[in-house]
Amino acid sequence: MFEKRPSCKAIIMVAASLFTMGTVVHAADHQDEANTEANPNADIGDYYAWHDGSQLNLILTFGPFAAPGTPASFNSQTLYGFHFDTSSPADGIAESSIYAVFAQDTEGNWGVQVTGADAEPVAGPVETVLTSGDVSVWSGLADDPFFFDLTGFNTTIETGTISFNPENDDVAGANITAIAVQLPFASINADGSTLQTWTTTAAAN
Repeated sequence: MFEKRPSCKAIIMVAASLFTMGTVVHAADHQDEANTEANPNADIGDYYAWHDGSQLNLILTFGPFAAPGTPASFNSQTLYGFHFDTSSPADGIAESSIYAVFAQDTEGNWGVQVTGADAEPVAGPVETVLTSGDVSVWSGLADDPFFFDLTGFNTTIETGTISFNPENDDVAGANITAIAVQLPFASINADGSTLQTWTTTAAAN
C-alpha cells in the first residue's frame, strides 16, 4: 500500500507538518514509487484538500502522465482511499475514510463508486459530475496542475548548483487521471476543528 499525506486546515497545508508526530510515513508522488510499475494506476500523483465554507473538496490524481488525446487510465484492481484523522492531538490514525473504485459494464464503459464516512454513496459513469445528497464526485482526465522544472532539477543534481527556472514547466500540457470529491465538512468532522488527511492506493480485492 502506498500513500501520500498532506494535512488540511483552513486550506491545504504542507506535508512536513505531519512528520512532527514521530511516525514513519511511506510517501511518494509522480512515479517515485518503483513498486507501482506493475500497476501504474496505483501511482499517486498529487493530493489536494481544502474547504470552502461548509464544503470539503478533495482531488486525487494518479497514474502516468498522458499526452493530449490519450484517454484516462482506469482499472478495477485499485482501491483509492481518502483518510481523515480528526483526533486532537492528531495521532495519524484515521477516524473515517472514503473509498473509490472503478469498474466496467458489459459494454466496456467505465464507472466509479465512492463510499464511506458519513457521506452518501455515489456511483455512475466517469467523465460525469455525479451527485447523491450533498456529495458530488467527478473522475476522468484532467490537465495536471503539477508544475516542475525537471531540467533544472537534473542540472542541480548533476552540478550541485541550484539551477531551477521558475518559468520552465517540463510537464506543461500533460494530462493525468483524477478523482474529485466534494462533500459537507461536517460529514468528516462535525465540530469543524483541524483535521489531517492523506490518500492511499491498495489492491481492490
